[in-house]
Amino acid sequence: MTTVIGTAKRKVTIRQVQIQANSERYAYLFMRMSGVALLVLAVGHMLIQHVLNSSGNLTLLFVADQWNSWGWRAYDMFLLAFAVAHGLNGLRNVLEDYIHNPNTTKWISRFLVAFGIITIIWAGIGIASFDSEAARAAQEALRQSLGQ
Repeated sequence: MTTVIGTAKRKVTIRQVQIQANSERYAYLFMRMSGVALLVLAVGHMLIQHVLNSSGNLTLLFVADQWNSWGWRAYDMFLLAFAVAHGLNGLRNVLEDYIHNPNTTKWISRFLVAFGIITIIWAGIGIASFDSEAARAAQEALRQSLGQ
């Protein structure tokens, strides 16, 4: 819709433009938002694992102690989900620069989405079902077998 306001000497045209939402716009926004989230999560992970704690202390028992808390498991799941989704979206962007067939691009995008969902679910199940007590028992059995 176009509206003309004013006199014969000076006219101002006002247009109402409707912005159409599409997946590329949301993918662009996701890359920016997930980048900020990854920055916070990854820097926090590095500070906690390598600055506040000694690198020599990073063992299965250290992870078992941390993953006793659902807070740490949730933190690692968020880090995993954002990293996989951000990385696969970046890969999709790069592939779209080199693949110009729209049908091929659509199938590659679908494959990457399915791969990302399967990877996040599979790794999330691994994090959620981690048994700290079994890790401690395995560590103790290893110590006994080595005679320590």
